[in-house]
Amino acid sequence: MRTSWRWLAGALILAVVLWRVGSDSVVDGVRALDLTVVLWGVLISVVTTVACAWRWHLVARELGVAVAPPAAVAACYRAQLLNTVLPGGVLGDVHRGVVHGRATGATGRALRAVAWERFAGQVVQAVVAVAVLAVLPSPVRPVLPWAVVAVVVVAVLVVLALRRAPDVDTWWSSAARVVRDDVRLALLVRRSWPGVVLASLVTMAGYVATYVLAARAVGVDAPLTELVPLAVAVLVMAGVPLNLAGWGPREGMAAWVFAAAGLGAGTGVATAVAYGAIVLVANLPGVVVLLRDAAGRPVARVPEEERVHA
Repeated sequence: MRTSWRWLAGALILAVVLWRVGSDSVVDGVRALDLTVVLWGVLISVVTTVACAWRWHLVARELGVAVAPPAAVAACYRAQLLNTVLPGGVLGDVHRGVVHGRATGATGRALRAVAWERFAGQVVQAVVAVAVLAVLPSPVRPVLPWAVVAVVVVAVLVVLALRRAPDVDTWWSSAARVVRDDVRLALLVRRSWPGVVLASLVTMAGYVATYVLAARAVGVDAPLTELVPLAVAVLVMAGVPLNLAGWGPREGMAAWVFAAAGLGAGTGVATAVAYGAIVLVANLPGVVVLLRDAAGRPVARVPEEERVHA
């Protein structure tokens, strides 16, 4: 039921945006794309997908459910495709964790590996977003301090709650211990966290580059110092799990920030639509992975000696 409400929220946001801006922006966003733009999007997606797969490989290795890089890349393409066509924007990653869990015999740890990999990427994205929005002018700058304060307060409360979890055997204390152990073993270990951070930076750079590519295709000629913070703001909002296959908050934020920047709400929506179309095409290799799975090919397992048990 909660998931359905999130999907409905995304659909409602999208409906309101289209009602206020008009459907012509959607058509403009799709028409702006040509073969050259799409090919550039595909090439950028290769880099970002490999970076995501490498981040997952590092985190999963430390949790004792190692995944080989080639298999990780294939699974990430499949997950990204499912994320772009299924409501919620995260079901592909859930599927990725479940499939890997069945292959390793540790579904719980496999799902946690995917969750922590995504969480690490979101943390790095948030830090970079704050830095970019603080340095470069944008309509988001006036509300940035309040957003930072809210995030910091929530983070402090979560840390305190985890540290003060009682040692008695309750569901909360057990969950707190799992979280503490996972963070310490998977995210903060010296041999992995630099790679996790670097992979996250590469991934975010690829997303921003794709958004700039979409904006240029639509006809936005604003300088990068103006366009990049807009792209960052839209991408941060796109991570909110209140969407319909990626649609909703992304278009809403694009309409607002582009209008506030004097570029027009319609232009913002057209750019978001072009971005979504580029991402969808770039993730089509995931179809090959799905067809392979449907054909019943065995899932590649990691050799036992390569697994590192937590």
